[in-house]
Amino acid sequence: MQQASEKIILGIDPGTNLMGYGIIRSLGKSPGFIDMDVIDLKKAGDHYMKLRKIYEKTLALIERYLPDEVAIEAPFYGKNIQSMLKLGRAQGVAMAAVLSRDVPVFEYAPRKIKLAITGEGDASKEQVAGMLARMFNLNDIPKNLDATDGLAAAVCHFYQTGTKPNQKGTGNWEAYIRKNPDRIK
Repeated sequence: MQQASEKIILGIDPGTNLMGYGIIRSLGKSPGFIDMDVIDLKKAGDHYMKLRKIYEKTLALIERYLPDEVAIEAPFYGKNIQSMLKLGRAQGVAMAAVLSRDVPVFEYAPRKIKLAITGEGDASKEQVAGMLARMFNLNDIPKNLDATDGLAAAVCHFYQTGTKPNQKGTGNWEAYIRKNPDRIK
């Protein structure tokens, strides 16, 4: 269970083949690494089944880590309209899952995330991953950089919101139940 002075931030890099995520803890002036990984959606079936899996896996992440806030990477403008629409759907489903648990969502453009991590808005995925590895003293960078992209979204949010921990203490299930007794069955 988290202490009252800390804030848990879940970062999500939405995708229809791989969804990256990273979780950090706000410990005053610096973020602390908790976890990062990818959710493989390639074998989930058609696009609609992938969306369902995104929803279910996002809820599972929320139930496991009890984040106070979620940062999600916004779809970027691309030349392939179909890909952009699918990515937007994936992002929307992840956001709906988060909002269904009354967790605030914050959206960041890929360029803003890269700028927050590396100081360069056009940094490569490898540069972002390398900077995060140094920041958190990680020995291994995941082979799939969607995981570090999710972590980068969380760290970007940490820097954007300042270093003030959540003072309300609403980031745990006990507080949620007290605040929402009508939602419990």
